[in-house]
Parts: sequence; C-alpha cells; structure tokens
Amino acid sequence: RNLHFTTTSDNETKSDSGVPEVPVSADDTPEVLNKALSGLSSRWKNWWVRGILTLAMISFFFIIIYLGPMVLMMIVLCVQIKCFHEIITIGYSVYHSYHLPWFRTLSWYFLLCVNYFFYGETVTDYFFTLVQREEPLRILSKYHRFISFALYLTGFCMFVLSLVKKHYRLQFYMFGWTHVTLLIVVTQSHLIIHNLFEGMIWFIVPISCVICNDIMAYMFGFFFGRTPLIKLSPKKTWEGFIGGFFATVVFGILLSYVMSGYRFFVCPVEFNNDSNSFTVDCEPSELFQLQDYGLPPVLKSITGWTTVKLYPFQIHSIALSAFASIMGPFGGFFASGFKRAFKIKDFANTIPGHGGIMDRFDCQYLMATFVNVYIASFIRGPNPSKVIQQLLALRLDQQLHIFNSLKVHLTEKGLLPALEEAA
Repeated sequence: RNLHFTTTSDNETKSDSGVPEVPVSADDTPEVLNKALSGLSSRWKNWWVRGILTLAMISFFFIIIYLGPMVLMMIVLCVQIKCFHEIITIGYSVYHSYHLPWFRTLSWYFLLCVNYFFYGETVTDYFFTLVQREEPLRILSKYHRFISFALYLTGFCMFVLSLVKKHYRLQFYMFGWTHVTLLIVVTQSHLIIHNLFEGMIWFIVPISCVICNDIMAYMFGFFFGRTPLIKLSPKKTWEGFIGGFFATVVFGILLSYVMSGYRFFVCPVEFNNDSNSFTVDCEPSELFQLQDYGLPPVLKSITGWTTVKLYPFQIHSIALSAFASIMGPFGGFFASGFKRAFKIKDFANTIPGHGGIMDRFDCQYLMATFVNVYIASFIRGPNPSKVIQQLLALRLDQQLHIFNSLKVHLTEKGLLPALEEAA
C-alpha cells in the first residue's frame, strides 16, 4: 500500500510539475550566412551571426532615432505587442491541447483594454490643450477611467462565462498568465514612453547602456570567460559581468557627454498646438550645462588637474549605467529561468542568433522602471506649463479664486510690489 501511495504521489507530482515542452524551432539563420560561415565551428558561427545581426539592429536603432520621437513611440508600441504575442504564444503552445475557450481572444482583448487606459492617460496628460479643443476628446478624457474600467469589467465577465468545469484550474492559470504578462510588458513600455517625453536622452542613454552591457559582457565572456556566474544562465561568467560593468560605465559617461550638447536630445518632447506637431526645442536646464567639478586628491596627483568640466547629467549617467550593468542582467536571468521552466531556448525565432524580441528586451523593461523612478525621485520638479493647463480647465470663478489667493501669497512674500514697479 505504501509503495502504491508513493508511486501515485510521484505520478501526481510529475503531472503537476512537468510542463509540456514547447516545440523547438528550426535553425532560422539566413541561407546566405549559412553558406558564408559553413566552414566555421558552431561556436564561431554563432559569434559571427550574432555580431552581424547586432550591427544591423544598432543601425536600425540609429535610423529610428533620426526619425524622431513619434516614430520611437510607434516602435515601442510595436515591440510591446510583439513581446506580448511571444509570451502568450508560449502559453498557448503549452496548453493548446486542452482547447481552452476564448483564451487568445480574451488575452488580446485585455491587451487592448490596458493600452487604452495607459495611452488615454498619456494623451490627457501631455496633449491637454488638444483634448480640450476637441469636443469628442474632451468627453472621452473626462470619463476615461470609467470607460477603461467598463471595458475591463466586460472582459472579466467574458472570462467567467467561458469557464468550463473540467478546465477550471488551467483557465485560471492562463488568466493569471495574461495579467502578469500585461504587468511586465505593457506597464513597462508605458514607462518607456514617459521617459521619452522627459527628453530623448532619458530614452536613448539607458537603452544604449543595456545594449552596450549585453555586447561587452558577451565579448569579455567569449574571450576571457572561465568562472560561471549563475546556474540559471550557464554561459554567463564573472569575467563577462565585471568587464561589461566597467565598459558600460565608461560608455555611459562618453555618450552622455556627446548627447548633452544637443537640444534635440535634452529638451522634453512637447506637443505644439500651433503646428500640431511634436517639438524638442527649449533652453537646456542646468542638468545639461557644463560645470566645473573639483577632483579628489588622488586624481589630482595623477592628472595634475584641479577641476574638470562635466555635464551634471554625466554624473547621473553613472547611476544609469551601473544599474544597467549590475541589476539589468537580472531581467535576463529572470527570462532564462522562465524559459528553463518551459524547456525552451528562446521566446521566438524572430531574430537569427538572438531569439525573439522578448529575448532582446528582457533587461530593457527592468531598466525602464528604474529610469522612471529615478527621474521622479531625483530629477523632475513641478511643471509650470501643466499647472497652467489644469488651471485653464477650471471654471472662471475657480480661476478667479486661485488668482486672488496667488496675489495675496505673492504680496506677503514681497514679490508683487516689485513686479508692479518693474511693470
């Protein structure tokens, strides 16, 4: 009896913990590269394939930066949808034999609902005057959160109605799967767009630091790697991790120095109501103006300099590049653990030698959250233009009340008489 119990228990454990394997994708390397690299070992062939396609992706990145913030936002949305598709497809591939009703339909419906909520909030926040100018947009903006909740509630009811007795557990698994995917993918991409509105430099430098760390950690690990870093990702080494850290910090400081001198990169992305287009023209803040910094005694003795001219943003770039090098890889380790749990090599085979889009952006999403929190904690202050927009949306009697209160406040501070004399 004990033997029977043990066997039954083992079988139940296997059935509960054993996950069906996702079908392994075939080699998707372009035929041209296969022929050109046919004489190389698999290790060096993979190195060349990754290198060539990495250069292609970096070139594409430069092109979309040149095309401006609107194109960048569209690319972020496309990447978000593709990442969501890759993760949902894994779930569907694992459990497709159960024929769960409405699974894919509801997953995409919830993606639509969440995007409607986040992008509606963004439009209301950054395009306030445009929204107030158009009657349909003003109504949608006023009841935006109620509409968003009603849309989500509809999906929730559809899920409840789709429940089938023999598949309860699996259906709730996939319901949770979809919501965690939305949390990881959609929320982070929304934060990326918010970072972009603060200035393209807050978008480009963090992403570039993650890319640099990924490349340099791979290079150092490929040529010097000997000591395994973490079991979740056996190819990662301490040599690659440490080499990638120092290379990324130096890269971040240099890139920040170059970009801080251009208004196109440092000015917040704003919507111009006169031209109905995005503008990136402003007077750069102190964060992007060269200042003198005193050197520590050790560096003074080595260089002979007493001060050095730096942009304050370069100091912040050290924090960004350090996070990209130390904490960013944990996004990759998390993705590695996820893929091992479902016995897959990559999320998809979109990019030969690199896997899916999610394989390239697993660290970027974690970085986006950090940058958004960093800006809110250490950089962003009150925005006068947004305050004025909110004031203009009030009733006339409310505006007059605020005007009188502000007048009293400025008089008490002794500023109003000085302003009147100047006038």
